[in-house]
Amino acid sequence: MGDYIGFFDSGLGGISILKEAVRILPHESFLYYGDNANAPYGVRSSDDITALTLSALRFLVSQGVKALVIACNTATATCINTIRSEFSLPVISVEPAVKPAALQPGNGKILMLATPITVKHDRYLSLQNRMPDPDRIINVSCPELVDRIEQGIFTENGYDDILDRCLFPWHNKTIDSIVLGCTHFMFIKQAIVRYAAMHFSGAATIYDSSKATALQLARVLQRHGISAPAEATGTVVFHTSGDISRLMPLFLKLLEQK
Repeated sequence: MGDYIGFFDSGLGGISILKEAVRILPHESFLYYGDNANAPYGVRSSDDITALTLSALRFLVSQGVKALVIACNTATATCINTIRSEFSLPVISVEPAVKPAALQPGNGKILMLATPITVKHDRYLSLQNRMPDPDRIINVSCPELVDRIEQGIFTENGYDDILDRCLFPWHNKTIDSIVLGCTHFMFIKQAIVRYAAMHFSGAATIYDSSKATALQLARVLQRHGISAPAEATGTVVFHTSGDISRLMPLFLKLLEQK
């Protein structure tokens, strides 16, 4: 067993969770794989997503990682059971933060923004149905956001056209919360906050799962007795199926983003 924790995402999005993991677990080392050449996953078939995910994870396992983090909501929804049946090492997955949003009182709606696969998959729908008031949660498919994020566009006004197409039906409605159900979306949080302030009433509090996933990783490492020693110096290594010369500066920028 190696010293690295393997992180997988369809592209850039998983770095939002990786950042939290680095902050919470500074002594750990991480090996990140972004399947940028095949992103976005959310518009692909379930078979394609499963095949691509397993191929990427086999690469990470071949590098001797000690645990796997599936930092992709679409891959988790589509094939987490298959992943856990294939790999014997600890696997940590991500799921949309609908529970903390749903537990907050309010009379408005909760918008859950995600990819088409995530919002219609049985795994996510089962999670939604376990919430106190499932009908309060409105699932919104926003596949175009991932495409633009993968291009490295992060300006606060750079997403208004896509958000209009996705969210126009709820303009001037009371929105209590917005759940970022795709790890990519965490990088445009300020663009979404800005848009919500212009078009919705209500608090429109943003929820994401990055911190919760990183804390779960910490618990799993401790439970399995595979945490890095306190004196270790953590590192991060990036791999991608895409153009590494173009993407490496972007990976590093996002990892360091406050």
